[in-house]
Amino acid sequence: MKAAFFDVDGTLTKERIWMGLMEYFRLRRERRFIRTYFWVYHIPLYLSYRIGLIPQTRFRKPWAKHLAWFYRGYSVENAKEIWDWIAEEFLSSQWWEDSLELVSDHQSAGDLVMLVSASPKPILEGIADRIGVKHAIGTDSEIRDGRYTGGIRGPVCIAENKAKMTQQYLQDNNIEVDLSECYAYADSPGDSHLLEMVGHPFATHPDDELRVIAMERGWKILPN
Repeated sequence: MKAAFFDVDGTLTKERIWMGLMEYFRLRRERRFIRTYFWVYHIPLYLSYRIGLIPQTRFRKPWAKHLAWFYRGYSVENAKEIWDWIAEEFLSSQWWEDSLELVSDHQSAGDLVMLVSASPKPILEGIADRIGVKHAIGTDSEIRDGRYTGGIRGPVCIAENKAKMTQQYLQDNNIEVDLSECYAYADSPGDSHLLEMVGHPFATHPDDELRVIAMERGWKILPN
């Protein structure tokens, strides 16, 4: 069996998933303190990245981890409204049509299609349902007594963890694929390990950093 692994933010969608999460609460005038604290905490890391003091993954790991703050206290059932709103409303006009066609092409060919992203796993599962994908690997949210705690369980699904968590998922679910015959599509340098994992890596709508890496390593760049 062949598989195709797709990053989501920037690869399948033009907007970032975290923006949808924040917009959900902004429109409802909720979690204002959390939004303010989130920015106060993360802006210094972001600026450090922008001026070249730290790599992109150094600020993106805690960024992805702390998104769980926003839905702390929500029950699993009530939080589904958030995931549905992001997948159905916020992202409704934000898909890269050429990337969705790639998903469809792999599905038509009988390939296993998986979403692999640093975003919270419950949001990814909602997006996967929206585009007809059965497998989603993301940053796992911690749940206690049926409610989200605001923490995560396990590592953030970014950088080297993307490849490790993908291979662990395949193993845990007894899915056998020949990675040398598999495909991966991603847009940022934090996805390099996922792209290196397969025989057919594609830098898809890449940012400037990944474009340079792709050119150096001879990876294909989409769109052409």
